[in-house]
Amino acid sequence: MNKRIAILISGTGSNMLALVKSMEGDHPGTVALVLSNNPNTIGLQRAKNLGLPIVCLDHRPFGKDRIAYERALHQVLLNHSIDFICLAGFMRIFTDEFISLWEERILNIHPSLLPKYKGLKTHQRAIDSGDCEAGCTVHLVTSKLDAGPLLGQARVKIFENDTAHLLRRRVLSQEHKLYPIILKRFLAGHRNFFHLDK
Repeated sequence: MNKRIAILISGTGSNMLALVKSMEGDHPGTVALVLSNNPNTIGLQRAKNLGLPIVCLDHRPFGKDRIAYERALHQVLLNHSIDFICLAGFMRIFTDEFISLWEERILNIHPSLLPKYKGLKTHQRAIDSGDCEAGCTVHLVTSKLDAGPLLGQARVKIFENDTAHLLRRRVLSQEHKLYPIILKRFLAGHRNFFHLDK
């Protein structure tokens, strides 16, 4: 039986679309839910247009009570019989309590070559550091931010006079290729590191 996947988004959902498109044929996973914390996100409308089950769980009514939000999120996931979570631009940092409930069942894609540049503004930080390449990483989510086991990476060159905007576009293109590959491998039981050739 296919594993039921929840894709969590906060923005346009471009990685969500790449994952959805890949889950066809003999893929071991199926999209059982697309959830966003942002009621106005384009990504949620895109998922709805594809006929996918969607839920908006707005974080704002919960104020600063992260635990209460996560408990509500956990219940939504249980209600949809979710097996694994794919974070695809979901702009929330989980508490240890939530992660313990979903240990080794949450994947995330991060726009840097981890362990470099955890957190935000990764493209500008890579340029400012004089790096010759950047990229993206799919990893398991743990209690430490962007520090879980690495499952795969894709690299892109940084050119002279590059900008964060241009670099972001090239990295995002690789994200759309890498994430579906890693998800399929992960669901098939492969945990060894994978590098996507250019």
